Amino acid sequence: MSTLNWNEFNQTEVTPEVLVHSGMTGLENLEMGAARIQVDEKKIINCRADLNQLVPFKYTWAWDKYLAGCANHWMPNEINMTPDVAIWKSLDGLTEDERLIIKRNLGFFSTADSLVANNLVLAVYRHITNPECRQYLLRQAFEEALHTHAYQYVIESLGLDEAEVFNMYREVPAVAKKAAWALPYTQSLCDPNFHTGTPENDQRLLRDLIAFYVVFEGIFFYVGFTQILSMGRRNKMVGTSEQFQYILRDESMHMNFGIDVINQIKIENPHTWTDSFKQEIIEMIRTGVDLEYEYAVDTMPRGILGMNATMFKEYLQYIANRRCAQIGLAEQYPGAENPFPWMSEMMDLKKEKNFFETRVIEYQAGGTLKWDDEE
Repeated sequence: MSTLNWNEFNQTEVTPEVLVHSGMTGLENLEMGAARIQVDEKKIINCRADLNQLVPFKYTWAWDKYLAGCANHWMPNEINMTPDVAIWKSLDGLTEDERLIIKRNLGFFSTADSLVANNLVLAVYRHITNPECRQYLLRQAFEEALHTHAYQYVIESLGLDEAEVFNMYREVPAVAKKAAWALPYTQSLCDPNFHTGTPENDQRLLRDLIAFYVVFEGIFFYVGFTQILSMGRRNKMVGTSEQFQYILRDESMHMNFGIDVINQIKIENPHTWTDSFKQEIIEMIRTGVDLEYEYAVDTMPRGILGMNATMFKEYLQYIANRRCAQIGLAEQYPGAENPFPWMSEMMDLKKEKNFFETRVIEYQAGGTLKWDDEE
């Protein structure tokens, strides 16, 4: 059997000089008699140690998050959608504004998690040169597929036009703008000529990670999450809301993992975190806030569910301040407060409580789950 060579899978020639600076892939030819891996040899990017050996662990936080994700496993079809079907088919069960919220958010999220999965599998994974971090990325990729499954399950249960909902990111401007903003970052890292190992390219990877983990998953998801969960709190669309609650908890873990990776890259590669780059990231975050506010106005043109677009503007500014602080940037919106403090309740994973019924589901390892960030 022939040995695997990464160059066989890459149509462009990778010079030895590039390989010296960029990291391993895990597909290198075997080197018989090579020395055993030392923990100090491991790095998040540009690592030259064998990537096929999971241990010894250097980044225990990555492995802990992988275990936590496994402990929080769930499946969409475990959640009862019967009450949702009844209220959706009822002529007076929901207002037109409430129906708009459901359809718009299913339209955004049904393709958003596919965009994130593509970014992980086609772009980010090959540039992260640490096996325990890769282990979590594989878990995250599975969870993104699970989320797309959940949206499809809701859409099918409610009898919605699947083509209309899934194509919404190419038809509805407020949905399309967020997807269009994110795509260039994935396209950049998918370039077969791109390799980390230079200051410019290390920044390029860091920029993509911030775009997806901090802005896309850390800002773009929060209007929709809040709207759907608010309906559930009012005993409307409770199955859909419960699906979104589990998804929110997964996404919170994804975001926290991504922020840990971003900060570790900054520590190991301080040349990336220049003043000009920090200003560029601040502008990315501010643009993200503006786009998500547009989405809030589009999905909620009138006040509903005790919320309005103005409240979401402050909420997004509050969230953006949190994101800035998490990656070492100054807050951009002084005095912004959280108008939806109840959202923090959705993050308690010690017990998975079905808060619309009386039963409580305790998962086998649920007590191991905790968050560094409440939102």
